[in-house]
Amino acid sequence: MAGALVVLGLGTGCSTDDTPAPSETSSATPTPTPTPTPPPRATEPPQPKKGSCHRLSFAEAVAPTADLKSVACAKAHTSETYAVGRVDNVVDGHLLAIDSARVQEQVASTCPGALQDAVGGTVDDVRLSMLRAVWFTPTVEQSDSGSDWYRCDVVALAGADELVSVRGSLAGALSTSEGRTTYGMCGTASPDEKDFERVPCARSHSWRAISVVGLPAGDYPGPDAIADAGSAPCQDAAADRAADPLDYEWAFEGPDRAQWRAGQTFIRCWAPD
Repeated sequence: MAGALVVLGLGTGCSTDDTPAPSETSSATPTPTPTPTPPPRATEPPQPKKGSCHRLSFAEAVAPTADLKSVACAKAHTSETYAVGRVDNVVDGHLLAIDSARVQEQVASTCPGALQDAVGGTVDDVRLSMLRAVWFTPTVEQSDSGSDWYRCDVVALAGADELVSVRGSLAGALSTSEGRTTYGMCGTASPDEKDFERVPCARSHSWRAISVVGLPAGDYPGPDAIADAGSAPCQDAAADRAADPLDYEWAFEGPDRAQWRAGQTFIRCWAPD
């Protein structure tokens, strides 16, 4: 037992006369039994936290991995984590690499699908906004150390390659008319103009994305089919909001093949604002 003392008994000698022989006492210095050193405990890998806010550049936001360093959401930031989970990287008993196509496709499907619940509004409100989902997984080195999380962040696009600096949370932002205006999708020109650029409606603009037209899932329908599907609905949507129903402009913006593969299976209708 740890800390126990080993005590030796006292020995008594014998004598031939009646005088007792001097007694001799033998003792040992108490020696504590060494306590075993416990094995080192594994350090818990750092985990992302739902509701945390981050200062990411545009390039960092579209990268597959990101630093977990966060800032207070009341301070200026460019992304907010709205969902955290664990990847399913075991298939038929085999562990897939964190950067494998299957794992990355799983996260690329999960995060956009959860965006509406995070920012509020309808599916069309999200499609007509500048709010986008971005997602991250651990680095290969972090995965080798036991990390198996994924992280979904919402960002607000300020342009083609710029993010809006936000103060406060984007949770439920599209549930209010103010939020839909602030983060709505507008344009610097008609979408068929060369100098057209998407910007948040809170910034200077001349056109606004006003409605969407869903397209059937499946193979890419091609430009002609997209034009046929978008012309009448977009014209009607522009007429409904025009001051003069006989004098108005409208435009539509359909997905190209790359956008279709990325999940944009709808047309946006535009009108001057």
